[in-house]
Amino acid sequence: MMMEPSAPTGRLNQGAARLLSGLLEARTGQTLSEGRAWRMETALRPVLRDHGLADIDALAARLLRKTDAGLEQSVIDALLNNESSFFRDLQIFDMLSRQILPHIHFERQDRTIRIWSAGCSTGQEAYSLAIQLRNDWARWNGWRIEILATDVSGAAINQARAGVFSQMDAQRGLAIGDLIKWFEPHGDDWRASPELRRMIDFRQDNLFDPTVPSGDYDLLLCRNVLLYFTPERRQTVLRLLARHSHARSVLLLGAGETVIGQGDDFTAHPEFRGGYARQAPLPAHALGPVRRAG
Repeated sequence: MMMEPSAPTGRLNQGAARLLSGLLEARTGQTLSEGRAWRMETALRPVLRDHGLADIDALAARLLRKTDAGLEQSVIDALLNNESSFFRDLQIFDMLSRQILPHIHFERQDRTIRIWSAGCSTGQEAYSLAIQLRNDWARWNGWRIEILATDVSGAAINQARAGVFSQMDAQRGLAIGDLIKWFEPHGDDWRASPELRRMIDFRQDNLFDPTVPSGDYDLLLCRNVLLYFTPERRQTVLRLLARHSHARSVLLLGAGETVIGQGDDFTAHPEFRGGYARQAPLPAHALGPVRRAG
């Protein structure tokens, strides 16, 4: 018999809370802030319902048995913050359109652009980038365009890969012209056109045990991800991003994030306000087509 989970009480068992927080940190590197911890019961109600569990204590007891990997992944997906929207932080996308992408176009003599959206959530950031490139197709036609989008949440990646968004999601940041041009009605929802979906390689991956990224990327976005990590883990992620960038790559973080005090892999970009560059640039005489690893 399926048990209906009890309503949130606001008095979450501390042992259960520590278990769930520890599972999230072990699997994703994220720590639960106080603001996110108090919403834990509400976030997990669908998991309790789907697995026939009465409350958080019953969930914790099931997790302790370590016999249900599917349940663990459901808990992880529920606790992750998958907040996203199209063209989030318009000033960033304006800078991309007016400065960064034209800069990469000028620099890339091999007519290849590689972009990595790390922590892509349900895909709106990656689709926004694809829309920008398609809307400027006179510039990019004939180029090899690679957009890699990764996230630790399997559920988020599945939604991103399907490219289906609710009317509410579509209205958050997506201009009506772009909606009509690049999306198709899908029941009550909207689905990204096949053309857009083919531009993006969505992969589930963990920034602390990465298997997907290869070679160097011209543009790296890791926005609103570092703020969930400890300082030590932030340095680990920045080292990973540095390994997959070259001397003229551009890194973009979230508005409340910075590389200051987080190691010496990146420094403020000399041209793009709010962007970051690899700390050790190539000497002037070495400039030319960038060698790509992988």
